[in-house]
Amino acid sequence: MIKNHYLYPFILAAIAITVSFAGLNPEQIASVTVFASLIVGTLLFWRFRLAFALVGIAIMLGLGLLDTSTMIEFAGFDMILFLVGMMIVVGFLEEKKFFEHLLAKIMRGVGNNPIKLVVVLMLMSALFAALVDEVTSILFMTATVLHLTGKLRISAIPLVMMTVFATNIGSSATVVGNPVGVLIAMRADLTFMEFLRWATPISIAGLAVAIPICLVYFRKYISEMGDALKGKSTKQIVEQEVIAVEESSGVQEVTKTSFKIPWIIFLGTIAALVSHGPMEEALGLEKNVLLPGVAFAAAGIVLFLNHSKAREMVERRVDWWTLAFFIFLFASVGTMKMLGVTTVLAEGLYDLSGNDDTNLFFIFVPITSVLSALMDNVLAVATFIPVVHEFGDMGVDNYPFWWAMLFSGTFFGNLTLIGSTANIVAIGMLERRKRGHITLKEWIKPGAVISIPTMALATIMVFLQIPLMP
Repeated sequence: MIKNHYLYPFILAAIAITVSFAGLNPEQIASVTVFASLIVGTLLFWRFRLAFALVGIAIMLGLGLLDTSTMIEFAGFDMILFLVGMMIVVGFLEEKKFFEHLLAKIMRGVGNNPIKLVVVLMLMSALFAALVDEVTSILFMTATVLHLTGKLRISAIPLVMMTVFATNIGSSATVVGNPVGVLIAMRADLTFMEFLRWATPISIAGLAVAIPICLVYFRKYISEMGDALKGKSTKQIVEQEVIAVEESSGVQEVTKTSFKIPWIIFLGTIAALVSHGPMEEALGLEKNVLLPGVAFAAAGIVLFLNHSKAREMVERRVDWWTLAFFIFLFASVGTMKMLGVTTVLAEGLYDLSGNDDTNLFFIFVPITSVLSALMDNVLAVATFIPVVHEFGDMGVDNYPFWWAMLFSGTFFGNLTLIGSTANIVAIGMLERRKRGHITLKEWIKPGAVISIPTMALATIMVFLQIPLMP
């Protein structure tokens, strides 16, 4: 097998040669090549992704492929600050053991029925992803799965995969469910209510398809789980030990202390996010200005409530490493916009479609879906957002394309190990706890069985609703 450090220059050379035949000028070829060096480096050397992003931006600035104003414009600080606020809120809820409390309550009614257990775990994964975010959801659900399967002495891998699939699908339902959704909402001026109208029903439909497929595909594993559950109460299994999120977050027992304040924070934040659109209209504010505003207010409140540990919470609970990577990743896309590469790409796709919006839609969906699976959904969406804007400038109704890109990133993120952040986090927890290792070969078959039909359903549902869209 060719090692990554040997493969890296060959891939870059192939990309440079390919784009040189695409009608680009020398500056555009250099722009695409440097941008590709960042993306390929990130994929091949994941642990050094921030280093590749920093060096890539430095090269773009040094070669005149990017200027500081464009870099700042594309850095996505509105989305980054929104995520900072939400991470602080979620961190507060985690420290108050809100999610463990909620999990224990729900799972008391499951009993020892393996099918019911799998369905409940998948539904909880999707719900948590929609209400908080996919990373928080998969942290708690993977910890729960590792705990349960450890007690039952069965493999955790199939159940981890099922919860990941549900998490990615559920994360498409709301603005806060996935960085992809936040990014699209900020760039397309989409409100929380618009997500509830156009994304939530499709997310629910996708989950309704995915759960039965998982029950059939993993039926032997579920039967094995049923044998292991005989004579045991799920309540006892859940409450016998501590549900840990991460080793670094500390392990505490789930107590019966009051959860009134965490519930108020949780429900209040969700309610404010849902109603930010009408509030903006009533106050005469710019669209989406209250989306980060709600996150800031909620974060400020929890810092007041947790004043003695406020600084520690901000330092420990906010994933600064990932946010820094996002900033430089998004900024790097600016080079292609600045030098007109996105215009060339948009025009090329439109010409390929025969100048027909319907054909363009069905060309766009598989391209963004495959790229989301191969290069991580956030990378793919960040790359194609300027292209969708170009579609609008060309006179194409690009509103349906935002929703198509959302589902390409979330639903088709289930295809590969690196298709979504949730996948990477879950696999990391599995390996860190020494509970197994998943290869691409093991993942891609069930990933395809889930991602292809759910993405096909989402595509059809978006397309059929185009006449109803604004």
